[in-house]
Amino acid sequence: MGNSSSQPLPVDTSFKLPSPLPSWPLGEGFASGIIDLGGLQVCQITSFTKIWSNNDVTFFEPSPIPDGFSMLGCYCQSNATPLFGWVLAGKDVSGGTLAAPVDYTLVWSSNNSFYVWLPTPPEGYKSVGYTITTLPSKPSLDQIRCVRADLTDETEVDALLWSSSDVNVYGLRPKVRGRQAQGVSVGTFIISKNGDDTSLLSLSCLKNNNFENLTSFMPNLAQIDALVKEYSPRFYFHPKETYFPASTKWYFTNGVQLYHTGEESNPIPVDPTGSNLPQGGSNDGTYWLDLPVDEAERERVKKGDLQSCEAYLHVKPMLGATFTDLAIWVFYPFNGPATAKVGLVNVPLGRVGEHIGDWEHVTLRVSNFNGLLYRVYFAQHSGGVWVDTTSLEFFDASNNFAAYPSLNGHATYPAPGLVLQGNDVAGIRNDTAKSDNFYNVKERYSVMAAEYINDVSELPWVNFTRKWGPKITYNVGTEIENVQSSVDGTLASPIGSLLGLIPREFSSEDGPTGPKMKVDWDGDER
Repeated sequence: MGNSSSQPLPVDTSFKLPSPLPSWPLGEGFASGIIDLGGLQVCQITSFTKIWSNNDVTFFEPSPIPDGFSMLGCYCQSNATPLFGWVLAGKDVSGGTLAAPVDYTLVWSSNNSFYVWLPTPPEGYKSVGYTITTLPSKPSLDQIRCVRADLTDETEVDALLWSSSDVNVYGLRPKVRGRQAQGVSVGTFIISKNGDDTSLLSLSCLKNNNFENLTSFMPNLAQIDALVKEYSPRFYFHPKETYFPASTKWYFTNGVQLYHTGEESNPIPVDPTGSNLPQGGSNDGTYWLDLPVDEAERERVKKGDLQSCEAYLHVKPMLGATFTDLAIWVFYPFNGPATAKVGLVNVPLGRVGEHIGDWEHVTLRVSNFNGLLYRVYFAQHSGGVWVDTTSLEFFDASNNFAAYPSLNGHATYPAPGLVLQGNDVAGIRNDTAKSDNFYNVKERYSVMAAEYINDVSELPWVNFTRKWGPKITYNVGTEIENVQSSVDGTLASPIGSLLGLIPREFSSEDGPTGPKMKVDWDGDER
């Protein structure tokens, strides 16, 4: 092995969830272990034999591989976390979907002890992964299989796994990803030699040509319910949080009104289900929602109602329907003002960050092979972050995990603490912490959309394409200047530097559009 240390590494131990998985409710094919991509069956291999490691990463070969299946590629992971990964193996069930390579090309070697080989596919086939050895001689041609070209798709690099003076090692993912995209991740890695990116074109991903039969591998409603109960988060709100989430029904029945351009003096009360909201069209600014006119009622509704809070799920296929994404959306009637940290001093930023209506979400990515939770996406302002299951904060010896909405802004984080948007001198605070105020998603939720299930009807408000709050434009620069004039002179300059750090959605008081208008409704998370 490349790693000379005798100390065990986190990767030397396989990760296990805190609680054993249940038996999933019966369905057509979800969690059955095998998915048919159209004459090519694939299964997910999660057990490995270590081939080589250094101080940073370990390279593995999948083992054992079930009878009748063939290796398609190998696996690489950081040493800093417990072993928790997978690669796909393939089985030809229609004739001609798999073929042995005709040769190998050496991609990279290290210290005459580790060798990475690219299979040379026969004509009409493509390679989707490497094979790896500890000997300089070429591997057997029977060790790996190439895939017929019509069952492959274009890839792009994913996260950087390891970098050295001469190579970078990346994960791989389909280049086109989304609810209707057919590209399938193989779980393998790719190596790029520094200064030569041509090698990044050498591997493909798989393609699900059986995509029209989504119910054959996606969860049904009973299975979705079981997944939510098994994995869904508990949102812990900051002890100083004032603006809590609420259900849409509570929002609509507490004086929220629909406004229309040219008829601003005659707003319309919203039906509890949102059934009288305009449907379809685009966000053209002709309609919007606003809080009650009465100031006392307006302030009351801003605070939300945690007891009524309900999560709204969008369930969709991802990575060629080999995974299910459960996007869990939560609505806040109001987003509170931002606070800056300048050195050791906290500075309230006036109205910056305020807006009526605030949709936030986390997304669970679950394997359709076995129902295992692999990653969670935490949406944060205009972006977010994927967190592997190994890094989640589980609680009560369950497979449910903690999520932390930030104070006032409600961006969601996987751990409590302070995250600064900015630098060491000045930044926007995102404070998270535990309190007695929390919300368990599994206690109150509904499936607002799952396009592949005929029995799911989208809730009426899902197709309201306009803003969930009014647009109130103000000059952020003026707001910052007002703050500057109210603080000590030594703080004025750093506060001025915040202007370029303020997220786009903080630039005016502008209500958001609903979940269906977000790019990740049909696409992958950003």
